[in-house]
Amino acid sequence: MKKQKVEKKKKTLTREILEWTLTIVVAVMIAIPIRAFGFELVRVDGESMDNTLANGEIMFVTKYDYASTWLCFPWQDAESKEKAARITTGGNPQRFDVVICRYPGRGDNNFVKRIVGLPGDTIEVRDGYLFVNGDRYEEPYIEDEFRSGRLNTFGPYTIPDGEYFVMGDHRNNSNDSRSQGAISRDMIIGHVRTVLYPFSRVRGIE
Repeated sequence: MKKQKVEKKKKTLTREILEWTLTIVVAVMIAIPIRAFGFELVRVDGESMDNTLANGEIMFVTKYDYASTWLCFPWQDAESKEKAARITTGGNPQRFDVVICRYPGRGDNNFVKRIVGLPGDTIEVRDGYLFVNGDRYEEPYIEDEFRSGRLNTFGPYTIPDGEYFVMGDHRNNSNDSRSQGAISRDMIIGHVRTVLYPFSRVRGIE
């Protein structure tokens, strides 16, 4: 009788482990396509998008409108990740969209920037103000104090076909296309829509 109870307990434990394993596998299988083609939560790291986005805030990033999914594993080195196949879906980003993007030579490190130039545009920055194809844009989301500094004179630069020019809203404290160059469409992996955390600062992003 004792032996039967021990065997029953072993079977129950084995079954429980299998059920948990199956649950985890199914959850991962569901989560991967959602993260790749639906949406993702991304944390802001740094001050390059002040005051639009603050360091430490959690953003809701959509991918159903446009995205690029890199078919690589987290443990691969940067060079291998950049050589991996990519699936680009949806339409194309629009001027002034805030996006999550990547830079050549930086693997799958995420950067949050604003698209200021589309393929074929000529971009110039004069005294901190953006000019696109000769027209000046006021960009009311930029603080006046962020318009000064050595980074705020740039161009003119004509964006190649199929590429986009991105900049941070903190114009004198941003590593962006002024130093990295324009980025290809498959370097843009999502569209920043909302700040979800901290709860006291929940808001839409434009």
